[in-house]
This record gives sequence, structure tokens and C-alpha cells, in this order.
Amino acid sequence: MEPTEAQALLKGQAKIWQHLFGFADSMALKCAVELRIADIIHSHGGPITLCQIAAGITNSPSLDIPCLARIMRSLVHKNILTAHNPSDGGDITLYGLTPASKWLLHDAELSLVPVVLMESHPWLLAPWHCLSQCVIEGGTPFEKAHGCEVWDFASKNPNFNKIFNDAMACTAKIVIGVVLEEYKDGFGCLGSLVDVGGGTGEMIAEIVKAHPHIKGTNFDLPHVVATTPIRKGVSNVGGNMFESIPTADAMIMKWVLHNWSDEHCIKILRNCRKAISEKIGKVIIIDIILEKDNNDLFDETRMVFDLLMITFTPRGKERTELEWKKLLEEGGFPRYKIIKIPTMPSIIEAYPM
Repeated sequence: MEPTEAQALLKGQAKIWQHLFGFADSMALKCAVELRIADIIHSHGGPITLCQIAAGITNSPSLDIPCLARIMRSLVHKNILTAHNPSDGGDITLYGLTPASKWLLHDAELSLVPVVLMESHPWLLAPWHCLSQCVIEGGTPFEKAHGCEVWDFASKNPNFNKIFNDAMACTAKIVIGVVLEEYKDGFGCLGSLVDVGGGTGEMIAEIVKAHPHIKGTNFDLPHVVATTPIRKGVSNVGGNMFESIPTADAMIMKWVLHNWSDEHCIKILRNCRKAISEKIGKVIIIDIILEKDNNDLFDETRMVFDLLMITFTPRGKERTELEWKKLLEEGGFPRYKIIKIPTMPSIIEAYPM
């Protein structure tokens, strides 16, 4: 075997090992969130020792500190935490936060904790084991694992419904801050706006707060809006977007259309078309656009999201710009504009004429 071929095979073997145990990184992340490691370090105002972290976790004498140390080592290796020795030359390691671990603070204004807890939950991990079965037989991995689709599961299971809604709310809060900064002029001409599939209403509430002239409506399934708090300037309406949507100047949808097949999306878009103003009407879509060799910070994660759609939704998918263009045209929106923003999704502003 030629040296170059042997080296290539060795690199290939290393890559398979890396991907094979990729789940371990997720589980270490989940462990850090459940133990509130980032919160404990943050509460001290700076780097702290392993013993100080252990004391913040529990006062139980049965705490396994060597186990904790090994988990901390893994988190440091992945640049989730920092580790260094004091300048006085002591051998005690001090652990600190990184820009990544600041997203693991439970009470931070912007946090990914609810998403970590949702995606690492056994309910959400089980469907992944059904991927190959669905390639062979068809169907949805989530339905194979749980006997029903994700929306039905949420309507019957209050605990899952809360986990799911909390995760969607936190992503809405993260994305809407960027949207309000990058798209502020896009809301100026609107008197009313419906958030289609708006979950528990965080996004529309932030839009109305920033633009008080807008009459906001949070529209989602009845079991979702039943848990939604009352917010100033926002009406909560339960219904089915495949049947009809409340009227307004414009619609906004964040990470909604990627949950559905092209046929379902066309139904939603046509219902939006019926509900919006003829003159100033538009649909504001906040969703992922897949691009070849984009190589930005979120490129890999966008591809993973496409696998997420296979696993959890009834024929959901992430789409290229060409696929979005075709979908919008068939849904009654022949003209559109893409606005790139510094986060995972982009803004697609679509017009009926």
C-alpha cells in the first residue's frame, strides 16, 4: 500500500471514529446544562476550582468529583469551558466560561438551554434510531418511534408540549433580536401582522414592543396558544393554518415552512395570500436557505437541520433558493427578496404581485 493511500485510510478511520461518537459531545453538553456548570462559574464572577463547582452542584457527600473532572476535561477540550492554572504557579486548575458556554446559562436573556434539553431528551433521540427503517419502508422516524406525528404527540403530552414550546420560544428570542436589528424598516409600513405558527408568542410580542403601531396576532394550534401568556398589543388566536389564517397586512413565519412538504407549504402560502392586504401585503419568512460551499459559521448546522426535518416532521425539509422560488410561485408569491442576517436562517420577503 502506498504511503499516501495508507495516510488517507488512516484519516478516514479517524473521521469515522469522530462521527461515531459525536453523540458523546451532545451528552456532555446536556450534563453541563443539567448540573448548571456554566451558571455556577458565572455566579462567582470568574474562573473557579473544581471543588467550588462541585460545591455549587450539591452538598451530597456521594458526589463523584473524579467523574466531574473528566467531564470538565472534555468540555475544555471542546472549547466549551476554559482551564488554566493561577499565575502564582499553583497546580489547582481554574475553570472559566467561553463565548460558547455563555449560551448555556439558564437565566440569561439569550440562552440555548431549552434547545439542549429538548434535542437531548430521550423522546427526541428515539426517532434517530428509525432513520434507516424509514428509508426502506417510508414514513416518519418520529411516528415510528412514538406511534404518532410530533404535533399529535405534543397535543397529548403536556410535558413534551412544554419542552417543545420552551425550545421554540428561546430560538424565537435569539432570532428576533437579529431580525429587529437587520429588518427594522420592513415593519414600518405595517398596521397589522400575524405570526403564523407563532408558538407561545415571543416573536410577535418583541416585534410589537419595538413597533407599537402594529396590531399583532399570535396564531397557532389551540393546545399551543392555551399556554400562551397575555402580552400587550398581541391577540392569541387558535386555529389551523391549513384551513384559514386571520387577516392582516402581512404574515410572518419563523421556522414553520421547513416543517412541511411542498404540498403542505403551498396550502399555507395560499392561505396567507388570501389573508393579506392586496396593496402592501407580504409574507416574511424566516427560514434556512441551503447554499453550496457557503462556509459560514452555521453551514454545517444547516445541513444537520435537514436531517432533523427528516427525523421529526412529516416530510419537512430545508430548501435551496431555487426550491424556495418554486414554492413561493406556486403559493401565490411570484416576487421575493432574500435578506441575509448574521444568524442561521435568512429573511425571505415574498410579495403577491
